[in-house]
Amino acid sequence: MKTILKSVALVLCIVAFTSCNANTKKESNLAIAEHKVTDQPSKQFIKVALLLDTSNSMDGLIDQAKAQLWEIVNELSYAKCDDNKPNLQIALYEYGNDNLNGDEGYIRQVLAFSNDLDEISKQLFSLTTNGGNEYCGHVIQTSLNQLKWGSNADDLKLIFIAGNEPFTQGRVNYKTAAKLAHDKDVTINTIFCGDYNQGISGYWKDGADLAHGDYIAINHNIKTTYVATPFDDDILKLNQKLNNTYVAYGNYGKEKMALQREQDTNAESYSSANAVSRTVSKSSHLYLNSTWDLVDAQSDKNFSFDDLKESDLPAELKGKTKSEIKAYVTKKKQEREDIQKNIQDLNEKRRVYIQSQQKENDNGLESAMIKAIKTQAKAKKYKW
Repeated sequence: MKTILKSVALVLCIVAFTSCNANTKKESNLAIAEHKVTDQPSKQFIKVALLLDTSNSMDGLIDQAKAQLWEIVNELSYAKCDDNKPNLQIALYEYGNDNLNGDEGYIRQVLAFSNDLDEISKQLFSLTTNGGNEYCGHVIQTSLNQLKWGSNADDLKLIFIAGNEPFTQGRVNYKTAAKLAHDKDVTINTIFCGDYNQGISGYWKDGADLAHGDYIAINHNIKTTYVATPFDDDILKLNQKLNNTYVAYGNYGKEKMALQREQDTNAESYSSANAVSRTVSKSSHLYLNSTWDLVDAQSDKNFSFDDLKESDLPAELKGKTKSEIKAYVTKKKQEREDIQKNIQDLNEKRRVYIQSQQKENDNGLESAMIKAIKTQAKAKKYKW
């Protein structure tokens, strides 16, 4: 089942925000590449693990997921818990691919829990497919054991597993995996790519029921529908200005800035409307890059301009005093906030326009995931 949901991610997803009755427990989670993400102690998370079948069969679903990633992220960015805006972390696994290690159940952790949206996008776009054995119980159990789910009862912890073969394959019984999920307070949502009743007979619904999740059957061959709006061009122009507010630093600065632009291009490869959706995501609180951008980094309580080395600085800041560097970064921060506000204002008009033209969201993967997330988030008292 193809890279299925390559971006289901996202799904996404994709997908994560904090809970209202937040505990102040601080957790440390693995981040992208060699970076680490430090959770803010006053925030909780929706942690989403995407388990994607990358065996042969689902080109349509892969495209659907890629095309809908940013709209899913945007929908999650509108969530509120009292006056707090939630955070998002996504992990990604692929399974069912002959190129993977058979002794390990044809399973690979592509990405541990991360809030780096560019890296998540990159990994989703990099998945390739190859026929194989699809062991649902095994990949669920693996994600439960490997990922740092934490013990905070206020976190919303979700697994989305997508595929189209029987849920019963492999050495690990899905019922055993479901019990482990229950013990860790993780909800399992199953996405069957095909006929609703066929998914039931293949035990996909039972897998979701046992772990208090939703069973979803979608037509993975539905093409993503877009509504062009009068505000799209202006939002895309603002994206270029937004990129110019990033001040890369450290060992990964140039590389991550290049990745940012690469994911802009990936989004635009589907449509200008998809590129607009990504720009809106970049203007939200979910798009954070403190590991390589000085503007985001200065808001981190553990960051100090005094710790910067000359070798860490971009060319435009080399030879500058600490006060000059701080003034430059502060100016860029104000520019960014102004641009992000303009994007958000235009997006509100864009959303109203789309709702007037498209009464219901008919994008299968996107609408199915968002519906499941919103239903399960009610228990944590999230609102949109």
